[in-house]
Amino acid sequence: MSAPSMRGGAAVGRLADLDPIEAGAVMYLRMWSEGEGGRTDAASDFQIALGADCGEAAMLTLDRLCSLCVAYGRRPLIRHGLKCACLGADENCFAQMIAAASEGAREDAMMMASLIVRPDFAPALASLSEELGLALRRMTVAFRIPTTGHHTPSAVLH
Repeated sequence: MSAPSMRGGAAVGRLADLDPIEAGAVMYLRMWSEGEGGRTDAASDFQIALGADCGEAAMLTLDRLCSLCVAYGRRPLIRHGLKCACLGADENCFAQMIAAASEGAREDAMMMASLIVRPDFAPALASLSEELGLALRRMTVAFRIPTTGHHTPSAVLH
């Protein structure tokens, strides 16, 4: 029997390089994956930022989304530790799916969802991604991050 594949765990960036919605998606995936303690902390964050009812709904969405990934994933999502500054390949795909869905880019979200779960569950994952992404968007609206005014070209890497 061979060791489990770590495909998807390669560091592809840093959390600090993500926008708040993408970083939030990764952090809440990590918290949910930590077990009850992490889930309790995530639920608390949602309730503080969104209020009791909307916070509870956001936590239910996170739970459904992550449970779907676990139950119907093409393979286990590889995550970095909760306090790790690195961004793994699987985490990046997850974050990009949430961000695309929150912006209304449903086809892009569906494409990324199909990389994470079986094709028959991709529509459900994309829909849950939109719900979570919109909740994260509402949470970050009040917390604008100061910028230097520098804008990296969107299609040019080097």
